[in-house]
Amino acid sequence: MSGTEHGLIFRLVERARRRSAWLYHFNAGACNGCDIELVTCLTPRYDMEQAGIKLEGSPRHADILCVSGPVTRTTREALETIYGQMPEPKVVVAIGSCPATCNVFAGSPFIDGPLDKIIPVDIYVPGCPPRPHAIIEGISLAIEKLVLRKSGATAVSQ
Repeated sequence: MSGTEHGLIFRLVERARRRSAWLYHFNAGACNGCDIELVTCLTPRYDMEQAGIKLEGSPRHADILCVSGPVTRTTREALETIYGQMPEPKVVVAIGSCPATCNVFAGSPFIDGPLDKIIPVDIYVPGCPPRPHAIIEGISLAIEKLVLRKSGATAVSQ
């Protein structure tokens, strides 16, 4: 394959990746406020799926891990397992104030968070709960990071 053909295929794959992000959502002990707002993004009013963003049922097929809630002692192991099951490259989005700071749960003996203490976080979406527009913007930033990582991984392997 010539360099021109390889470049064309690379650009085509990169374009397709921008329009096919798959999310895996993990509730690490949230009150469900952020979860409701994330699911609202999938309704016809906001329609994230129109942009190719799909909620995936398996972490093994997901590109983006969306985490809501402070990380509790009982959810930490599951979170680490799910993060390990996701293929590289992957991006983590912390949805709401709880994964970022533990919010009102900070200092509780039942909380192991914040999230960045457990797994690396790429994008923070602030709010309690954040509005759907903010979540969509955060996921869009995550897609951009993902595309850069994938193109960087491809460039290194050439």
